[in-house]
Amino acid sequence: MSESVQPSAPPSERGDLTNPAVPRAKRLARTTPLFGRSALPRVACAVSASVLLASALVRPFWSFTLYAPQYPKGLRLEVWLDRVTGDVREIDVLNHYIGMASLSAAAPLERALAEHAVHAFVVLALIGALVRPRWLVLVLSAPLITFPLAFIADCLYWLHRFGHDLDPRAPIELPPFTPTLFGNGVIGQFMTFAQPGIGFWMATGAAVIAGLGTALAFRGERWWPGRKESA
Repeated sequence: MSESVQPSAPPSERGDLTNPAVPRAKRLARTTPLFGRSALPRVACAVSASVLLASALVRPFWSFTLYAPQYPKGLRLEVWLDRVTGDVREIDVLNHYIGMASLSAAAPLERALAEHAVHAFVVLALIGALVRPRWLVLVLSAPLITFPLAFIADCLYWLHRFGHDLDPRAPIELPPFTPTLFGNGVIGQFMTFAQPGIGFWMATGAAVIAGLGTALAFRGERWWPGRKESA
């Protein structure tokens, strides 16, 4: 009786595993399990970034200080992802005199969704550390990586809106303006100073680490210690 012979893999597929002419990423995709050793650097980056971003939820993202002769110690605002704290009542009274809206009207949707969005970004980044397709890694990591820039863009939008939608019936008339987001500025008789808070720097650190993890996916995990290119 003739022995049954199992069909072998096509030469092109067998050669892909050892052929140095085949890109290394393609060879790794055939030999590396999804949750294997090569995924650990990306997972470590994703976990570190996720912890930093989640911790930023309980830290202020930005601070504003207003100085005037009648307020020698200044009036201070701290902007968190879901609220504004500090001398809110006093600043709202001053804003009323120049026709500016109450601070409670700023970014209502963003504040309501902030916590849920951060949790979603964390989950997406962790999933992105475990998938193989590079385009999917980039898509899943993009929200966390771009979050600090999105926060700045949103702040600039609301600062511009508040400074330009002034009530014309206000006791004090000022030309439209945009409050300064970085460094020193002037609003009427007030000197202002704005700077990022610890929460923003934590989110920025998370974005950098997540970006590193994404770069590892695009470099075929070459940075794993002790790992050598196969000839």
